[in-house]
Amino acid sequence: MSSTCVSSLPLSVATNPKSTTLALEKCTTLSQVRQLHAHIIKTNLTTHASCVAKLIHALSRSCNPYDAVSVYAHALSCFQLKEIVFCVPSVLRACGRSSAFEEGKQIMGFVVKTQLWCDPFVANSVVRMCLEVGVVELARSVFDKMPVRDLISWNSLLTGYLRAGEIDMAREVFEKMPQRDLVSCNAMIDGYGKHGECELAEEVFKVLSVRDVVTWTSMISAFVLNRRPREGLCLFREMLSEGVQPDAPAIVSVLSAIADLGFVEEGKWIHNYVLTNKIRHQSFSFIGSALINMYAKCGQIENAYHVFRSVSQRGNVGDWNSMISGLSLHGLGHEAIEVFLELERAKLVPDDVTFLGLLSACNHEGLMDEGQFYFETMQLKYKIVPKIQHYGCIIDLLGRAGQLDEALGVIRDMPLEPDVLIWKTILSASMKHNNFVMGRKAALRAIDLAPQDSSCYVLLSNIYAKQGRWDDVTKVRSMMRNRGVRKIPGCSSIFVDGKVHEFLVGKAMDLGHNQNVMFKLEEVVSRLKLEGYEPDLNQVFLDFESDEKESQLVLHSEKVALAFGLLSLPQGLPIHIVKNLRICCDCHTFMQLVSKIYKRRIVVRDQNRFHHFDKGCCSCRNHW
Repeated sequence: MSSTCVSSLPLSVATNPKSTTLALEKCTTLSQVRQLHAHIIKTNLTTHASCVAKLIHALSRSCNPYDAVSVYAHALSCFQLKEIVFCVPSVLRACGRSSAFEEGKQIMGFVVKTQLWCDPFVANSVVRMCLEVGVVELARSVFDKMPVRDLISWNSLLTGYLRAGEIDMAREVFEKMPQRDLVSCNAMIDGYGKHGECELAEEVFKVLSVRDVVTWTSMISAFVLNRRPREGLCLFREMLSEGVQPDAPAIVSVLSAIADLGFVEEGKWIHNYVLTNKIRHQSFSFIGSALINMYAKCGQIENAYHVFRSVSQRGNVGDWNSMISGLSLHGLGHEAIEVFLELERAKLVPDDVTFLGLLSACNHEGLMDEGQFYFETMQLKYKIVPKIQHYGCIIDLLGRAGQLDEALGVIRDMPLEPDVLIWKTILSASMKHNNFVMGRKAALRAIDLAPQDSSCYVLLSNIYAKQGRWDDVTKVRSMMRNRGVRKIPGCSSIFVDGKVHEFLVGKAMDLGHNQNVMFKLEEVVSRLKLEGYEPDLNQVFLDFESDEKESQLVLHSEKVALAFGLLSLPQGLPIHIVKNLRICCDCHTFMQLVSKIYKRRIVVRDQNRFHHFDKGCCSCRNHW
């Protein structure tokens, strides 16, 4: 028991209601509140409404809020209405937090039958209780019948709709509000962003003449959540130029944007900003995890590990998860296992995210036995029920190894319906091992589940192309046109002189300055051919002549980005490339040879993982 509670109260004031009320305000744990509850009963302070009201208030905010309902039931038999009024908002909060809707309905009936219904504070608590237990229609009905509605009433309903995902209803409430404050505008920006309505979030943001840190953070987060990281980063810079000091959530959002972009210089600047402005990791537990994630996704796994070591003693399993996932991204399966074993030695309890990162790490390094062992460990030792993503890792692990029948067996036996990613995993494995019958079945299943996912059609088309079934290739492409499905073009980015330069597949000649890039690319191809390079024409799934297929291969976006890097970056600096799709076999071989012949380190982050090319070898050891 804290010294600020019962044990420190002198005997002369131990039965003083005011002292007990003050002690309740200083409680920080449920144990302390319960000791004071016992003290109140023992000293007959249950007849003092102020003590009981404060006790209910403290219990309603505890980890076991339902206790407040029991105390309230006792208070009803002891106090008059004017004394009960101070208890009602707290007990309604307790009903909402503990999902005690039946008890909440009884209290709501009591409120409606008395003059408490005219108290906006109490009536707002009824609305919030209904929203917290998920009875949105009743909350609206109560709101519509309220005799007095204030700004808090409108904001409560607005926030409830947003939390329930009722974005259209939230917009209706927002537009009908007789007056809008910054709280409601911030809530709408945040809600629009979380539900994919980034343009609407921008509309609200732009009309605001006054913006606080929450406004900026909500808009930055909206950009990041909707895959517009560059705009999120630009807005963060604008926020700083306006003299607004970012809080921890803003830092986390902008670090996520930088991680998506994959270029580390901005991330290093943010890291330094956190340190120099004393935005300590402890102020918001996700900053450490966000820094680890940023460095890992930007290709600097050593820096990620350094940050991890500086925060790992804090006992936050999220930091360990970020480190394991980062190692997985770089194909460092054995190192990920070592970190996991260290986590266990530290007596921390791994969660489902921990095992997802660990299984992914085993998958990326082809550690079959280890992957299966940890899949069993999560279930048997830690009693974690696998999610579809965990099954996906095991199916992918088996599929990559050519054990397609075993992979299908896992699908057949798992208690979940396979999603589109599962069937795309089987499809990719079937392509790799030339099992066209199984690949076609998997492709058709994937298309049924995700008819707007272009990659499913592309992979099916590629299966037919590998077999020379060009009529079927044409049919698949026709199906895509009829359904309005567009293939995602390959795009590679490279960061040079403070700018991000993007290259689209087959579009290298569109920009004037890229003429020099094409000359450089032709030079590289010629030099590689002298060293024995032969373009893998099997990677072009179109019915072209050999010369045209080779031209198509040359214009893959990562090759063009590499040529630009060779032109623009001095010898000795690594070339970092970020690609939106999986790197093909020909480009992979191309990068390996360039790293050897031009003596350059090349780092490519594709859709799935990192490839570190050096001296003719790749970190993935051709397992990707």
